[in-house]
Amino acid sequence: MQDAIERTEEYVKQNMKEYKDATHDWFHIERVWKTAKKIAQEEGADMFIVEMAALLHDIDDFKFNENGTTLKSKSWLESLGLDSDTIDKIVHIVENISFKGSAEENKIQTLEGKVVQDADRLDAIGAFGVACAFTYAGYKNIPIFNPAVEIRNNMSFDEYKKNEGSAINHFHEKLLLLKDRMNTKAGKFLAEDRHNFMETYLKQFFKEANGES
Repeated sequence: MQDAIERTEEYVKQNMKEYKDATHDWFHIERVWKTAKKIAQEEGADMFIVEMAALLHDIDDFKFNENGTTLKSKSWLESLGLDSDTIDKIVHIVENISFKGSAEENKIQTLEGKVVQDADRLDAIGAFGVACAFTYAGYKNIPIFNPAVEIRNNMSFDEYKKNEGSAINHFHEKLLLLKDRMNTKAGKFLAEDRHNFMETYLKQFFKEANGES
């Protein structure tokens, strides 16, 4: 099992070099991996499934994969000689981990999936969340803030994919929603502090935007 994890770590490191978005790099994977292991330990989840899914969770990300398939991750798991049940459990997580709009149902069903999803969502909020929101906006040439662009709630997956808005809108359309969408007790606990940090940041942001500070 450890050999499969180590080989997957190297496989993912090589694959993530293809991504030009600094918010979805190896260091993001590593943070999610570490957090997922911490949550898995507290929640009693299958550590192997959690580690493998955490490592592979962005390999087939819809933001960089026009076909929306999990072919790369599934092919890799098959090359390791894992049994079909284990492969299916990991692929289920990879397929369903991403936030796809506030109106979309969360399809994660397993404890292991909930653990990895929480770890991924935790990396999207707090101090790293603030940094990543603006980094990704720059990568996509999206404005930092445009008061003329309304916040869009209850977006479908198609609407979410096409939505540009602004970096600040992204906080309201996704990031500030994540605290209440955590799956596990450990995830909910860790989200509190990160959520509070974002709220404090946004208060200061709008003070400055409005010429009050």
